[in-house]
Amino acid sequence: MPKTSTKPEKPLLSLQGITKSFPGVLANDAINLDIFRSEVHALLGENGAGKSTLMKILYGFYRADSGKIFLEGKPVQIQSPADARKLQIGMVFQEFNLIPAFTVSENIALFLPDLKAVLRSREIDASIKEISDRYDLHIDPHALVSRLAIGEQQKVEIIKLLLSNSKVLILDEPTRVLAPHEVKALFEILSKLREDGFAIILITHKMNEVLECADRITVLRRGRVAGTLLRKEASEKKLINLMFEKSLPGLKAKRSAEIDGSAPKILHLDQACTKGEGTMVGLKDIYLDVLPGEIIGIAGVSGNGQKELGDLMLGMERCAGGKKYLFGKDATRWSIGKIRENGLAFIPENPLQMAVTPWMPVLENMALTRTRHYARWGGWGMDWKKLVDETRDSFSRFGFSIPSLFSPARSLSGGNLQRMTIARELASSPRFIVASYPTSGLDVQSTLAVRQALIDTRAKGTGILLISEDLEELFTLSDRIVVMYEGRIVGLFKPEETNFYEVGLLMTGSKVEHGAN
Repeated sequence: MPKTSTKPEKPLLSLQGITKSFPGVLANDAINLDIFRSEVHALLGENGAGKSTLMKILYGFYRADSGKIFLEGKPVQIQSPADARKLQIGMVFQEFNLIPAFTVSENIALFLPDLKAVLRSREIDASIKEISDRYDLHIDPHALVSRLAIGEQQKVEIIKLLLSNSKVLILDEPTRVLAPHEVKALFEILSKLREDGFAIILITHKMNEVLECADRITVLRRGRVAGTLLRKEASEKKLINLMFEKSLPGLKAKRSAEIDGSAPKILHLDQACTKGEGTMVGLKDIYLDVLPGEIIGIAGVSGNGQKELGDLMLGMERCAGGKKYLFGKDATRWSIGKIRENGLAFIPENPLQMAVTPWMPVLENMALTRTRHYARWGGWGMDWKKLVDETRDSFSRFGFSIPSLFSPARSLSGGNLQRMTIARELASSPRFIVASYPTSGLDVQSTLAVRQALIDTRAKGTGILLISEDLEELFTLSDRIVVMYEGRIVGLFKPEETNFYEVGLLMTGSKVEHGAN
């Protein structure tokens, strides 16, 4: 729970007039921000508001064009992450910086500022145990990182910062891949760190978490500070108004009409299995149906087969056993191209790697999956006007701001890349959508727009496979929820038949014997 004491007289860190621009984008515009000891300071804002840029400046990833940073009232220069770490500033990114083949102890040793030529394994192990016991982190120093759950890997990242003497901890979307009971455990850890005088900066899109654990909340809007509130002053309505200067509509038609179980199936998996080579998890005896007008939510902690299930739908992963039927046809051996041509749309978890060509302009990326639709003169030309018009219409339909269509896709933020991908994939009225973390990294307004788009698409008879680790999202949107653990389906429920904690426990391997096989 947030503390109730008043703030210290002077901030530990003070950012004054921080300005940073990229070609065509003013990311931070004269931002002032104070960070105090013994506080959890949440940073909110829609995509492109400048949160990540500001924190990367504080961590030395970027250099500000102008402005100053003060540590305990003294000006400091932070030109690299190494400079930040020397000033006891640490950051845990969304994508963890761990070497899977190394042990916990070896990963932490590589991060220590006083690493010797000969590894002092016993000393490092003792330090890990001391920190683990103090903050209930409880990690085996000799465990291979590749065998740790995501929540445990996050604990390793936190231990790395603590053993490198960080006093300012920046956590970027730390609950994104955690089950509910793991989120609760993380908040308890943050509470103990706060009691010991650490300053914690929490970047998150989850409003309920901000209101639960933050002492102070700063909202950024279009690169500027829209306001800073103490927890006791804040409410969801106030925060949304600061983020958008307007209220947001709720979701309409949460549930569709009763689904016709006799209708032809969009998807039918019959005892489907995959090999699971390398780091891929093998799917085991998967029975699953998706009906027209139905959203099937897939819950699971990262690395338990959700990604492989999505890849199997798309044709990137092949059945090693069993059958896959799409639209009533045996699609077990269909190519990716044939699956897409038959009406499957795909929203991946990482659009930069899986959905766009980074160096091509946004406009050309919007045409990538529908080149025949825009081709003219036997493929020797393109109807650019039609492409521009339909691209603008698609963005506007979801309430997305329209980016510069002629800028390279790589210049967009992660959230804006996701918005571009969603606008493109839903433009062609697909019959089946595989949506893998479709709202990951999106702000509140965009999240609502995407969720509403999925609901509206379902109402037209489209089947949707929704892969997400956000249980609130799954319970809100899904007609049925499937829980996966170690490549198997361990639970299948209607949302009203279960709850967050039962699903969360199944996600992490508890009470698996009660789930379905």
